[in-house]
Order: sequence, then structure tokens, then C-alpha cells
Amino acid sequence: MRKEYTREQIVSMARAEDVRYLRLQFTDLLGVIKNVEVPISQLENAMNNRIMFDGSSIEGFVRIEESDMYLYPDLSSWLIFPWHGDQGKVARLICDIYMPDGTPFAGDPRGILKRALKKAEDLGFSAMNVGPEPEFFLFKMDEHGNPTTEMNDQGGYFDLAPVDLGENCRREIVLVLETMGFEIEASHHEVAPGQHEIDFKYAGALQAADNIMTFKLVVKTVARQFGLHATFMPKPIHGINGSGMHCHQSLFRGGTNAFYDEHDEIGLSETGRQYLAGILRHARGFTAITNPIINSYKRLVPGYEAPCYIAWSGKNRSPLVRIPASRGLGTRLEVRNPDPATNPYLALAALLRAGLDGIERKLALPTPVNRNIYIMNEMERLRAGIHSLPSNLREALDELANDEVMRDALGEHAYSHFYEAKMIEWDMFRTAVHPWEREQYLSMY
Repeated sequence: MRKEYTREQIVSMARAEDVRYLRLQFTDLLGVIKNVEVPISQLENAMNNRIMFDGSSIEGFVRIEESDMYLYPDLSSWLIFPWHGDQGKVARLICDIYMPDGTPFAGDPRGILKRALKKAEDLGFSAMNVGPEPEFFLFKMDEHGNPTTEMNDQGGYFDLAPVDLGENCRREIVLVLETMGFEIEASHHEVAPGQHEIDFKYAGALQAADNIMTFKLVVKTVARQFGLHATFMPKPIHGINGSGMHCHQSLFRGGTNAFYDEHDEIGLSETGRQYLAGILRHARGFTAITNPIINSYKRLVPGYEAPCYIAWSGKNRSPLVRIPASRGLGTRLEVRNPDPATNPYLALAALLRAGLDGIERKLALPTPVNRNIYIMNEMERLRAGIHSLPSNLREALDELANDEVMRDALGEHAYSHFYEAKMIEWDMFRTAVHPWEREQYLSMY
């Protein structure tokens, strides 16, 4: 649990640590961290929700004629960054976005997740716990400080130095995260060269999304100190594994895990089964949110351990959803298709609303698939009722447009802006001439 700070405690810590600047941090619709930086003399104004910014300049926010927006800091997110320059220490507060009339901004991703959590609360669930597993690549930079696609190592899964040359960088990332209050559970080299994973302890959904955004900032900052570029691009290199962000999730009623039933043959309650059925039912609808960029779909292909097929299992890792072996308070679902390019607030809101729809409609859970789906042919998959995730962003956007639950999860403002931005992205990709085309056709035709 994140510590709850009073205003007096924050002022006292800022003075004791000689903090000079304050970053009021928020996230735009596309999952990019934004911030308004003010001198620490504005701390009181910030905590009184008096800091304003121009929302028309932020992707997916508002038109220029309605641009004034206010930052409402979450005091529990107070954090002093462990790095600082010649101008002194910098602290941050994560903020919600409000309109001038004091109402929450409908397009604020953090507010969208809060609305989904309120719906869960109305259905009797006190918490959604989330344990993310974000993966990333480390690449070398050129003499001008620009990222290259040259690997920093040729390591593989769980390799150690000297094969894993990113080990020192990864270790420093872990140390920095721990000074910032993260509880690190695992840190290791992933399957592909230059690929890494750092897992941190689960948290309530809102804090988990905040943690993911903070994690990304720390990884990129520390990597640059080592002369490396960290990227959360899902598939930066053809022919090797891409980066995912599996999301372990469970619902609680008070101190009881609503997904656990000790009398069930696999330990999964009726609530857990219905939630899982909702995830499967809406998988094609939420893929545009959990896998939001053109490059996401280069990862979701057979042969590289990423899920392509809508199915579940308690045993193998080829389906979309796996049930890890832990039971009791640790009973959870692992949804494996999200990638680290996603906006975590939107992704968790979409996953939660999909699962809640399964609970509300008492959806029946399909039979588990315990075979390796990757070696099944198309006819075998069809006979087993196994459908595929969307194969590209345009297909995913069409599915989102046809999924009323997912559209409602975003809200009309966020949905329309998200859809428009992503259609522009798709059209730019569709009309571009790519190197592959020139290699294939320039001489032939």
C-alpha cells in the first residue's frame, strides 16, 4: 500500500530534503507522461489544486476554445527523485485532471480507471489487485546520443554477466526503484538479446498503473546514464521475441480473494470463472487499447511466445489467459497480450470492465485448452472454438468500435479522440512506402 501523506508532512519533507522543483505529472491519452514543472514555492498552490495548464496542447484532451484545465495532485504519490542536477532536487506528484467548474475531466486516463474501479465497488468488490510484468530492450546509442538498434548483449533467458552486459544497468534500475519504494520481486534477462524484465509487487489497480508510468521513467533515465537507450516498443527487431506486459489480476471483497474457491477442482470461484469469461468475450474489443500501436501486432504472431489465440488454460502458456499455480490469496488470472506501449490506466480499465461484464451477465466459461495452440492447425482451432486476436491495428479498431462495453469503459470523449488518433496512425502507416516493398518490387517491376 502507498503511504498517505498529509500536506504538513509533504511541506516538511520538501524543506528537509531541500527540494527546489515540483513536477505535477499526468498521462495523456496515448500513454505518454506529461508534467507541469513549478518551483517548490508553488507547493501550497499545487496542493490546493490551483495549478492550471493548457489542455488543448495535450493529445486527446480538448479543443483550443475550452483549454483551461486544473491539476489535482494525489498526495499519496509524493516522491522525491533520487537523481538531481546542479539546480537541486526534484519531487513529483501524480495528478488527476479537472475542468474549471470543478468536475473531473472525462478524457483523463487516470479518471477513466477510477470510474471502472467505482463500478467494481458498486458490484461489491473492494479492490482490483494487479501485478504487471513489463519487458524492455536496451540498445546502444551512437556518438550523437541517438538510439541505434545495436544490441548491448547477446544474452538469453536468465543469462548472467559477462553475456548479459546490461546486468549492471538493470541492477542500478532495481536499486533506484527500491529507493523510491518499489518492492522488486524478480529481475532477469529475457529470451531475446538485449531484452530485460523487472517484476515488482502487485498493488491496487490505480497504484499499479501509477507504478508502471514511474517504472518507465526510471528505466529510461537510468539506461541513459549507462549510455544505453531503453525502449518499450513491443517488437523493435524482426525475428526475435517482442516485449509484453502480462497483467496478473484478481478482485477482492474485503480481505477475501473473490477468485478463489477451495472446493473447485482448479480452485477458481464462480466469480473468477465469470470474470475470465468476460475477458475472453471482449478480448478482440480491448486489443486496440492493450496493444495500441502499429508495431504491437508484429509481436502478436505465432512462434515468439506471445499470445495470438483467445483461449485459457491452467497449464500451458500459449493461450491468451493463464491461471498461475498459486491459490488462496494468490489466486489470479494472467492476461498475456498487453504490451508496454499501452496506456496502463486505459488497459486496466478495459480489462476490469471486460471481467465485470462477465460477472454481471454470468457468462459461461469455455473449456480450457491445455494443448499447445501454436502446433494446432486452423481446422483444429476452429473445432475447439479458438478464435484469433486482431492481426493489425485497423482490425483491432473495428472491433473496439463494435464493442459497446469497451467504448463505455473509455467514455465517449476518450473513445472518439483515441479512435481518431489511431486511425490517423493507421492511415500514415498504410500509405507509407516501406523498405520491404522496395527490396521486393523495385527491381522486379
